[in-house]
Amino acid sequence: MADAQLRLEDVKPQALRTTDDLQKLVAEHHELDERLHRLATLSYPTDHQQLEEVQLKKLKLALKDRIETMLRSSRRASIPSQSSA
Repeated sequence: MADAQLRLEDVKPQALRTTDDLQKLVAEHHELDERLHRLATLSYPTDHQQLEEVQLKKLKLALKDRIETMLRSSRRASIPSQSSA
């Protein structure tokens, strides 16, 4: 889980300056990761806790997809267009 964790410092500062939404998404992703870590350390999770873990994983993945989409858009916007003459 730790190797797939999206850290705020992995996101380029330029991208963070361009949108507060991106920073909020990364912070939310990190909060979900912390909650998942706490659930994963339970020896005998209840049915409710197991369901919560599955739901949190889905939310975290959806957030990561949104973050990646925003980063790709930011990268494309920062690349100067080259005219083919």
